[in-house]
Amino acid sequence: MKKYISLALLVLMCAFAQASTEQGGQFKNLGPWQVHYIAFPSTFIQPTIAKAYDLERSNYKAVVNISVLKNNAEKTAQKAVLTGEARNLIGNKQELEFKEVVDGDAIYYLAQIDFSNEETYRFTINITQGKNQQVLKFQQKFYVD
Repeated sequence: MKKYISLALLVLMCAFAQASTEQGGQFKNLGPWQVHYIAFPSTFIQPTIAKAYDLERSNYKAVVNISVLKNNAEKTAQKAVLTGEARNLIGNKQELEFKEVVDGDAIYYLAQIDFSNEETYRFTINITQGKNQQVLKFQQKFYVD
């Protein structure tokens, strides 16, 4: 069952990666890393997958997914410590609590935030690995289903 859920989550992430690649890709080269990121409403995730990864599905909850890859030809997944925050346009802040998910060779970090319809958030995520630290910044507008 776990293998099925991991495969389903991987398919979901690949679909988002494919969509973002067609739009120019949602990744940034930060120092030694290529950091892939996406934020989307939690209702995009199937209930069984959400349960397996302890994610709350709601019309007013979003999932933030970050992958840190070594910036070389192999693009090897990297373990790191992620902390950060999301601020809406009037300055209200939510701290991001990331959980690490290791699925075979893939490593990704998941966090959730609350949002209202047509609310825009600016994300600031600190990525640390040993003495190396980089900051990922991006913005996302959310819509209620």
